[in-house]
Amino acid sequence: MNGFLNISGDYTNWNVYRKSVIICDVTEMFVARAFTPPNRTIDQMRQAARSCKQNIVEGISDQTVSMEMCIKLIGVARGSVRELKEDYGDFLRQHDMVIWGVNDNRTIKARNYCRAHDNSFEFVEKCRIRSLETVANIMLTQISQIDAMLAKVLKKLESDFLHNGGIRESMSNARRRQRGF
Repeated sequence: MNGFLNISGDYTNWNVYRKSVIICDVTEMFVARAFTPPNRTIDQMRQAARSCKQNIVEGISDQTVSMEMCIKLIGVARGSVRELKEDYGDFLRQHDMVIWGVNDNRTIKARNYCRAHDNSFEFVEKCRIRSLETVANIMLTQISQIDAMLAKVLKKLESDFLHNGGIRESMSNARRRQRGF
C-alpha cells in the first residue's frame, strides 16, 4: 500500500448494517401500532433505532480518517440498540405480556429466522400480521443478535488498531516510505 488512507467500502453490504435497518423499520411499524401520540416512548424508540443505524453508517465512514471516532460511534450504536432493547422489554412487562425465555421454542425459532434473514421489507411484512407481544419478543431476539455482532465489530476494530495503528501512524509510515527511510 503506497498511501495511508484506507477508504471505507460500501456499508450497505455489512450484515450488521442490514440488521440495523430491520430494527429501524420494524420499530417504526411497532410504535405506530403500540402507542397513541403524543407519547414520549414513540420518540425514544424511534431515536434509539435510528441512532443505532446512523451511528453504524457514520462510524464506518469515519474509519477512513479516524479509527478512534469509528470505535466511538460503533459503541454509541451498541448503546442505542441496548436502550431500545430495554424499551421493548419495558413494553412487554408494563402490558403484562410474556417475555420469551432464551430457551423458549419461540425464541429459538425467532433466533434462527433472524440469523438467516436480513430483508427489512420481509421482516416488516411478517411482523405486521403478528401480535405486539410477538413482535416485541422477535425484536428482543433481533436486538440481542445485533448487540453481539456490534461487540464483534468492536473487537475487530480493536485488533485492527493494535495491528495497524491509527491514521497518524499510517501517515508517518507513508511519509517515511515516500522519503525512502
